[in-house]
Amino acid sequence: MNDETPAALLAEIALDDVARLHADLVRRANDLVDVAYRTLDTPVGPLLLARTAQGLVRVAFAVQDHDAVLQALSDDISPRVLEAPHRLDDVARELDEYFAGRRRTFDVPLDLRLLHGFRRVVVEHLPDIAYGRTESYADMAHRAGSPKAVRAVGTACALNPLPLVLPCHRVVRSDGSPGQYAGGTEAKRRLLALETGALAA
Repeated sequence: MNDETPAALLAEIALDDVARLHADLVRRANDLVDVAYRTLDTPVGPLLLARTAQGLVRVAFAVQDHDAVLQALSDDISPRVLEAPHRLDDVARELDEYFAGRRRTFDVPLDLRLLHGFRRVVVEHLPDIAYGRTESYADMAHRAGSPKAVRAVGTACALNPLPLVLPCHRVVRSDGSPGQYAGGTEAKRRLLALETGALAA
């Protein structure tokens, strides 16, 4: 015989109904999302990760102002932007593996809709630079088929919407110095040190 009072049973049923309704609302909201996002704590600070149905569309450093990045995604892609961390679990896992020195390339699908023209050509060549290696802006201009477009390569790297995954941190000045980076020069140094340290280990 159940010792619970009718009031306790009703409360339990009500809680079950609330949980079921909540899960249903979350599922329906997720079906209406065009851009899902989350943040991830990393050795180079918190990263904003955003994805569409096509794939990862944006990675942003804290210094890039996450609120401004979310607004830009709303303006450029869709106003239906929602924090939905579970939709980026695979991206978070691959980034964690990268920072632990266990991953050298990324396998998550990418959405390159924010890239156009020569900038897209440059960014699509970034994965050609091997893990732990660097190339100069001039080298990248050659790769992209426009040897004189060194400054444009710098701009393309600076505006790369998918840093780390498309590794613009591996592009340096001809004298070997790091040069500018969307996440800041110190973040670029740390990423290069991480990769060379992982190779040496």
